[in-house]
Amino acid sequence: MKRIAIFPGSFDPFTKGHEDIVLRGLQLFDEVIIAIGYNSGKSNRYFPVETMIEKIEGTFKKHPQISVQTYAELTADFAKKNGSKYLLRGLRNTTDFEYENSIAQVNRLLNTELESVFLITSPQFASINSSIIREVHRYKGDVSAMLPYKL
Repeated sequence: MKRIAIFPGSFDPFTKGHEDIVLRGLQLFDEVIIAIGYNSGKSNRYFPVETMIEKIEGTFKKHPQISVQTYAELTADFAKKNGSKYLLRGLRNTTDFEYENSIAQVNRLLNTELESVFLITSPQFASINSSIIREVHRYKGDVSAMLPYKL
């Protein structure tokens, strides 16, 4: 049976830390679906979802086992629809763990076959987060070292 992992998030933007988790996830899973949680009725994203899809697909064009999809439903339901029994998540610190642990518990309650798999962020990416990138970008700072693509 194919091991499919869902890597869910808003990815606003998708960072080098996210890229690292996906590539390391390929060592564990046959396929990784980068799932962008998206509600077309809301316009509170900093980077348009269409731009992120294009940038992420370009980043992984040499990896056919990585795909990008959007979804506007419970992650547990999205995983079930895609035949995935795994959620792939990255942890930078203990704060991330506390947050992700709660989400993993609820996802497991909603879909008892769903396992959350956590990878510790590689040290060189631990300080990168999407909020900081958005703030630096908003004020015309250089974010190129934090992204696996050019904006």
